[in-house]
Amino acid sequence: MRINILLLITTVFAAADGLAQDRVTGHNFATRSEVIAQNGMAATSHPLATQIAIMILQKGGSAVDAAIAANAALGLMEPTGCGIGGDLFAIIWDADNKELLGLNASGRSPKNLEINYFLDNDYVMIPQRGALSVSVPGTVDGWFEMHNRFGVLSMKEILQPSIDYAREGFPVTELIAYYLQRSAPILAGFPNFKETFMPDGQMPVKGEIFSNPYLASTYEIIAREGRDAFYKGDIARIIDSYIRENGGFLSFDDLAEHTSTWVEPVSTNYRGYDVWQLPPNGQGIAVLQILNIMEGFDVASMGFGSPEYIHTFIEAKKLAFEDRAYYYADPDFSPIPVSQLISKDYAEERRQLIDPTRASRVIDHGIPETPNTIYLTVADKNGNMVSLIQSNYRGMGSGMTPPGLGFVLQNRGEGFTLQPERFNTYEPGKRPFHTIIPGFITKDNEPYMSFGVMGGGMQPQGHAQIVINMIDFKMNLQEAGDAPRIHHYGSSEPTGQKMTDGGIVNLESGIPYETIRALLEKGHRIQWANGPFGGYQAIRWDPVNKVYYGASEARKDGQAAGY
Repeated sequence: MRINILLLITTVFAAADGLAQDRVTGHNFATRSEVIAQNGMAATSHPLATQIAIMILQKGGSAVDAAIAANAALGLMEPTGCGIGGDLFAIIWDADNKELLGLNASGRSPKNLEINYFLDNDYVMIPQRGALSVSVPGTVDGWFEMHNRFGVLSMKEILQPSIDYAREGFPVTELIAYYLQRSAPILAGFPNFKETFMPDGQMPVKGEIFSNPYLASTYEIIAREGRDAFYKGDIARIIDSYIRENGGFLSFDDLAEHTSTWVEPVSTNYRGYDVWQLPPNGQGIAVLQILNIMEGFDVASMGFGSPEYIHTFIEAKKLAFEDRAYYYADPDFSPIPVSQLISKDYAEERRQLIDPTRASRVIDHGIPETPNTIYLTVADKNGNMVSLIQSNYRGMGSGMTPPGLGFVLQNRGEGFTLQPERFNTYEPGKRPFHTIIPGFITKDNEPYMSFGVMGGGMQPQGHAQIVINMIDFKMNLQEAGDAPRIHHYGSSEPTGQKMTDGGIVNLESGIPYETIRALLEKGHRIQWANGPFGGYQAIRWDPVNKVYYGASEARKDGQAAGY
């Protein structure tokens, strides 16, 4: 099966000679060479989406135009990870003004749904799926916010390739087919899901031509009538009626009142590189907290895959995730102490809690002074770069599939806690805690790298590992993503769960057995390759040769390409 092959791929390539070996660093993890191009670059989790992005760039479109086009294609071709029923976050490098901009295009909870509804009906947590988990989908508004500022081509030109593929069909790729098959028994019972994704009673298999004429029509309406067609037109009315018929609360008014928010990215400097993330309600600052803690150790001398490095990284992750569980939420409802959480002084204080000989079982959050997903990245000939992540959450989302529209609504509402008086406690009109995070790195106030790693709670861990792989272990762009990953789960969560047993460490193949044994002796519980380990895409700018480098890892069906 494809999944088993992917889990073993680092071991296979570690034994191989030739181009897979980086002769400078001596690491053997790269599954392919980096892609290098002068005029533009795109890296997505689907080859056809990457080709669409390149086509848009070649027509004179901006990086934002190409990112929207690729995102629309992925919503069609990889519905297991994203779609216009979900939310979007982006970091954009504006080459003209030499600045980074952040966009939070996540939606809010229904305004007429109070927490007492859940408590009175004996809910301990918000359901994973169904109408009660649905919040406003922010993606389409996010597209138009970006396009209004940085778009060159019309939305009709941008969406037309996806409209054509939706009507005429496209071949389903291997990994996406696998996840479609997994989704079928979970979601087939939700109204209109089968009509949209299983018209013949079965999910499509690898190589089968699949079309989605409903989504083609929806994209045509959006291209012709703009974002208001989605939030204030017939699409919104269909969503309102469908949700109410199925026991939910998301309304036409919730959609009509939705807005995205332009935000300032926040950063920390890691050994001379400025690593940028978006502030909460996402989990991006966990990356910065992990890196701040790790900066106090001589990571390079520990060596990649060593027990010292992996132990230290896991403990740093646990510390950051305790703060994530306690503080990360919608800043419109709670004063999140972001600057304190990502400060070097606070990292030094938290670093002292790491025991180099023993895995921690229980950790509390700190007290600073004062108060399933797709990732893509695109760069254009003018130097603009887009780091964009978009998701329905839990694979194909809530299962709620409005009739005739061709997409599933997200279940981000599950990200709230029902425990009272917490930062992330459910409230009407509030943005839930979010897992999806785009990443960016600058050096000396110039763009260095646009990157992301998919996969829920894996994302901050994956981001930090990519940065460490490149800066401490001197891996190239491709190798940094292909290297075996560490995935720790079982930390305390913003939804209310508390770590009591230290959690579990998943390690991909390629980590030495001696390391596994040493970690067990320190008290870590180890499982082999039980993911998710994410899906990485990246673009790096080389200011000396004036070229872009692109990378797309082997854990997805994706592709990096340039021109």
